[in-house]
Amino acid sequence: MARKPKKPTWVVEKEREKRGETPATVWLFGLHAVRDALMNPARVKHKLILTPNALAKLEDAVAAGNIEPDVQDPRKFSAPLDAQSVHQGAALEVDPLIWGSLSERCAPRGENPVVLLLDRVSDPHNIGAILRSAEVFGARAVIAPHRHSAPETGALAKTASGALERQPYLRVQNLATSMKALKEMGYFIIGLDGLGDADLAEELTKSAQMPVALALGAEGPGLRQLTRESCDIIAKIRFAGGFGSLNVSNAAAVGLYEAARLR
Repeated sequence: MARKPKKPTWVVEKEREKRGETPATVWLFGLHAVRDALMNPARVKHKLILTPNALAKLEDAVAAGNIEPDVQDPRKFSAPLDAQSVHQGAALEVDPLIWGSLSERCAPRGENPVVLLLDRVSDPHNIGAILRSAEVFGARAVIAPHRHSAPETGALAKTASGALERQPYLRVQNLATSMKALKEMGYFIIGLDGLGDADLAEELTKSAQMPVALALGAEGPGLRQLTRESCDIIAKIRFAGGFGSLNVSNAAAVGLYEAARLR
């Protein structure tokens, strides 16, 4: 019986991404993502492939990463990436980051932190953009369920433009259970929904002296029923005209800005 041909690594990663599975290793690509991963001492690095041009741009990061690069002709770049990946001549195989537990990362410790809860947000580009905003506005962590959320991938890392290396991205077994744990730590949980009765800015003003979690759902279905019921209140972002729908990454950025402005 003929053996099935082995799938390319990038195909396997795509399938794992769709299922929400964390891969054993991840191929990061693009100058920003590779530079920041090389500079991150917490990263376990396996293989670095660079073109001569990329090596010239990343020499300091390569030295800091303490890894010998495989320098290749750009016409024969052998990293196992999707053909559509804009790799800029840089690819790095790494282990996924381990950020620790919810309690380790999110315990208030006398502060009033902000965390994000993502309910089945599966697009890696959206999560990458959210991680970038979370870093800019000082969120303590971005939290998502293992199933039906994007794992750490090259596409996510490239969109995050380095934020993946610094912004904790916690994938938990059960989002509702994690929301309960956050409440026990003193968090006030606000669910974002365009049809919410409350005003987000007003609710963030009222809770400015408390730890706050902002819960956002996937585009289309929004927050699941159990997630909505686990929130303390459902609020909407005030909008000017008759159209009040934002992309989930844009909504996250607005919510994080409002929360940071009041802290």
